[in-house]
Amino acid sequence: MLRNLLGFMMNLNLKKQKGQGMVEYGLIIALVAVVVIVALTLLGGNIRNIFNQIAGELGGGQ
Repeated sequence: MLRNLLGFMMNLNLKKQKGQGMVEYGLIIALVAVVVIVALTLLGGNIRNIFNQIAGELGGGQ
């Protein structure tokens, strides 16, 4: 009986740790998404100008 209870408690603890790991991965992905959005917002105009310049040199502006 005590052995079953200890096994159940250990299994429950492992499930909590797995759930915690998934939450951590979710937070990391959200942070990376925010950083990418901010970077694209700040650098978007410069990137657009570079691509327009390349397209003009390749004859895409005709």
